[in-house]
Amino acid sequence: MAINRKLGRTTDIRNAMLKTGLTDLILHEKIETTEARAKEIKAMADSIIALAIKEKDNFETVDVKVVKAKLDSNGKKVIEAAKSKNGKDYFKVVKEETTEKRQKDMPTRLNARRKMMRMINKVKDSEGNNIDLTSKLFNEIAPKYEGRNGGYTRIIKKGPRRGDSAEVVILSLI
Repeated sequence: MAINRKLGRTTDIRNAMLKTGLTDLILHEKIETTEARAKEIKAMADSIIALAIKEKDNFETVDVKVVKAKLDSNGKKVIEAAKSKNGKDYFKVVKEETTEKRQKDMPTRLNARRKMMRMINKVKDSEGNNIDLTSKLFNEIAPKYEGRNGGYTRIIKKGPRRGDSAEVVILSLI
């Protein structure tokens, strides 16, 4: 007997389809799909959110030395003239060293982040910048469900699809 639904797909295609569905659910907090797919994605989503809740506060804040280009009042890099060993003039960017406070994951949180990254796809916004869904899970979704034991998603039946009469549902985060 199979542990999960086959969904009429080969293993690699099925896994990619479920991974994409889970990514869309985390990104948009609501998706519309068939009932069988929704039940599979629901199980994955509940486990990943439970992992995020368990590890959300497991980090330490550390001071990190950062070397950046010095910026003028207009936001442009400050440059200065310099002379090379063989007497040629060139321009170099003036650097400044500062310290910043950053979060450093503890080993179990790092492991949880890596597990999450295996279950979801990388996503870019309309300008081409990466969206960090693992930090969204830790910082936005996990605090919302902190006092709850399971049941982070909801399936609402919408009715049969017109073309093939497959049961369409809305899967959303509660």
